Amino acid sequence: MLLTAGILTLTACVAAPVQEMSDARQAIYSAEAVGAAQRSPETLSAAQRLLQEAQAQLEAGAYNDARRHALDAREEAIRAREQSMQNTALHPPAPP
Repeated sequence: MLLTAGILTLTACVAAPVQEMSDARQAIYSAEAVGAAQRSPETLSAAQRLLQEAQAQLEAGAYNDARRHALDAREEAIRAREQSMQNTALHPPAPP
């Protein structure tokens, strides 16, 4: 029984970071939707690079590294979205 609990604990620790990858993708999509590619391109690019690195780590089976990169990608994407929204508030588009 104790061995089974230990195995389950280890399995949970090394599981593929599926949710973290999804969260990072969604955060990037959200940043893109508010114009981060134009208003915060460096930060958005950093998020995209981190997500690519997370994907590479995931494919290599390095789940802990993949998780860390995915979490970092999500944070950068959130930062890109926030910067983009601030830039929009400071410099609204010209009326048609």
